[in-house]
Amino acid sequence: MSTPQHVVIIGAGIVGAMSAFHCLAAGLRVTLVEPETPGASQASSYGNAGWLSSHSVLPPAAPGVWKQVPLWLADPLGPLSVRWRYLPRALPWLLRYLAAAWTYPQVERTAHALRSLLADAPGLHQQIAEQAGVAHLIERRGLLHVFLSREHFLLDAKAWEIRRKEGVNWQELDAQALAEQEPDLSRQYTFGVFVAETGSCRNPGAYTAALIHYAQAQGAKLVRAPATGFRLEQGRLKAVLLNDGEVLCDKAVIAVGARSKIFASMAGDQVSLETERGYHAAVTGTTTGPRVSTMFADCKVVVNSMDNGLRVAGQVEIAQNDDTPNWRRAEILRDHLLALYPSLPRDLPVERVEIWMGRRPSTPDGLPCLGLASGSQDIIHAYGHGHVGLAGSARTGRLVAQLATGTPPEIDLTPFKPTRFR
Repeated sequence: MSTPQHVVIIGAGIVGAMSAFHCLAAGLRVTLVEPETPGASQASSYGNAGWLSSHSVLPPAAPGVWKQVPLWLADPLGPLSVRWRYLPRALPWLLRYLAAAWTYPQVERTAHALRSLLADAPGLHQQIAEQAGVAHLIERRGLLHVFLSREHFLLDAKAWEIRRKEGVNWQELDAQALAEQEPDLSRQYTFGVFVAETGSCRNPGAYTAALIHYAQAQGAKLVRAPATGFRLEQGRLKAVLLNDGEVLCDKAVIAVGARSKIFASMAGDQVSLETERGYHAAVTGTTTGPRVSTMFADCKVVVNSMDNGLRVAGQVEIAQNDDTPNWRRAEILRDHLLALYPSLPRDLPVERVEIWMGRRPSTPDGLPCLGLASGSQDIIHAYGHGHVGLAGSARTGRLVAQLATGTPPEIDLTPFKPTRFR
């Protein structure tokens, strides 16, 4: 009997974990290369909002958003900002960001592609979590968007129309219905949109760690070392290089999030990828908060009740990957949380508030890079999910396994091809 092909997955975040899960199920040998502890606080997978948002199909920009750029640059603590000293390096990405959603036909094409990746995400995650023995971490109770008024909702009417075109349905809640569903919510919010098909994760870090542990129990190896590149011979992959050796393999998967750009270049592809830093604040020891994970349209934050506290997540900061965090951003999130849920105590002691900063791997068009590398058909791109990394990871893992085994992908990967930035 022939030896199964050996796949090395570079990165043990949520995308790497899902890739390992599905490659093992496809009968491949798997080695994960990751210098840090999977699911720990240094990982982007640890600190996200926990949304399994199968309806998050819109690109990060929108037609006309260029008018807001001067305001973003002028407000270092706004919902989206760019650190001035990093602006020259970020400018090509920012220009692509604006161009990718210049017209609504462009937005609709992106939405159609993202919907193919995100459809059924809560169900896929539930199946995987059950198999890994952590079904309690996945909830399928829907997600809520709240607005100051119905008039504010109508300002986003075009976005919701595009979602409906992609098969997303929702229930509208007036002020009374919203107050009944969310009794702790500030009464300044008088309109809500409930999306029933969606779900959430109660602890993304623990979920990632559990999937890695499950993969190890199924025979995967975890090499605790940084990868440094590839050894190629006439276009065929022979090994993934480490700082003190190499791992022989037949296939490799680039899944190191914001650090993927350098590996993509080594594999023959120049991709447009930026570190889109996000923050969270979490309050422990409280029963106050949303009954259903909630997004606030006015301040662009998500609040989710998790196993390890009431978490508010948001903010977008374009900065160098290793630049120091601006913790004032996390404090702003904490202050938002206190305003959104007035019954929370005003005098929270420091030990009850966790603040965190992570690095989203973001492309300018909001579509991840998925597909085979130009320099070698043995290397697979799987990164750049931006704000939908958790939700999109389940199907991404399936696609990685299909690419690794030569099986036709279950969705059209043309919109996600890494060569689109040429």
